[in-house]
Amino acid sequence: MTETQKILVTGATGTVGRQVVAELLARGHAVRALTRDAARADGFPAGVEVVQGDLTDPDSLSHVLDGVTGLHLITFGGPYFAPLETGPRILELAHAAGVRRVTVLHGGGPTPLEDAVRADDGVDWTVLMPVEFMANALEWADSVVASDEVREPFVSRLSAMVHEADIGAVAAVALTEEGHGRQEYVITGPELLTVGDKVETIAAARGRDITLLELTEEQAVAQWRAAGHSEDVIGFLLEAYGNTPEVGRTVADTVQKVTGRPARTFARWAADHADVFRARSTA
Repeated sequence: MTETQKILVTGATGTVGRQVVAELLARGHAVRALTRDAARADGFPAGVEVVQGDLTDPDSLSHVLDGVTGLHLITFGGPYFAPLETGPRILELAHAAGVRRVTVLHGGGPTPLEDAVRADDGVDWTVLMPVEFMANALEWADSVVASDEVREPFVSRLSAMVHEADIGAVAAVALTEEGHGRQEYVITGPELLTVGDKVETIAAARGRDITLLELTEEQAVAQWRAAGHSEDVIGFLLEAYGNTPEVGRTVADTVQKVTGRPARTFARWAADHADVFRARSTA
């Protein structure tokens, strides 16, 4: 019989954090969901203990780490999502509370908090390195609903995009089971997809065709600027989409190995989110 453990999930209101919470609950564990403003946190399943604290102020975590065996960390914090410099103090508090396992969601590059976790010999840490999220396709929803169109550059680019629930599942296993310490897990979906593949899959799920319009780089930059993206973000998107690194276009079997079941497909994600891409009722 699986031992019930208590896990503290930081970034619990985020795309991945909510999935970590859900998977831990499904596995029968107790969950504390950390948020900077507990009064405004909503949408958590019954049984989740919502607690208040701020990763930029580690001492605010001392009371919520009591009795916790596992800790899921993100690498950015505060209202402006700046890289966290507080990793050493967070880990000091985790040690004092008896935390045995830590997962950290990779932030896309080296970060002070991840560096601190990797250097820690006192806990079994696992670095989670997901590729492009399937949830990124939600950015197309407004355009699809309004005009049955998706407007994107680099439409032939390949992605091994991952279902966010599979990231949560890998995290939940690493936080509650032996054998995952000092591991770096690249997490992908089960297939390589072009932008056209994704659009066709969403169209099939919602039951209505979608036109894919390929943008030039210049048109894409103008679209991203109009959407309010910073120049840094635009530069990142041009590089990530125009020159996708090999890790982002290579299928890994991490989900199968860690959880014992296949990674979820994009068709499954699209079916679960089909209503988002359908016209809203005006009634």
